[in-house]
Amino acid sequence: MRISAKGRYALSALIEVARQTYSGDPVSVNSISEKLGISKIFLEQTVAQLKKSDILNSTKGKGGGYRLTREASKITIRDALFAVETTLFEKTELTGMERAPANAAAMEQLIFNRLDKAVDDCLLRITVQDLLDFSIQQTTDQAFMLNM
Repeated sequence: MRISAKGRYALSALIEVARQTYSGDPVSVNSISEKLGISKIFLEQTVAQLKKSDILNSTKGKGGGYRLTREASKITIRDALFAVETTLFEKTELTGMERAPANAAAMEQLIFNRLDKAVDDCLLRITVQDLLDFSIQQTTDQAFMLNM
């Protein structure tokens, strides 16, 4: 499975928005872009897709920016990736298997359907809160190691 740059940026942006949510202030695309080193234009497109999927909402004007539409623990990674990935959730096509339909059925039932379900189940179990918690722990661990 390959998650595109847009998918990775979306997840990283959601971690940053979730991190800022605790302060109550909306997060601007500029601040996310600077913090993550991501192109502002590309990030704006990604954030627009997250907004369209009702994962983020926005406030316009001075002091405006983005917030999560619900608690980070209620937003699954599947929700986020489904909003920005176009091909990740497509079913495998078994083209060219017309002469061997039994082989195609075997592959579809025993491999592809099981893989799709396993990926879906995994992405449903992980939330933005999980990513944030892990990120915070990594930052704490790195700071501890530097102070030693």
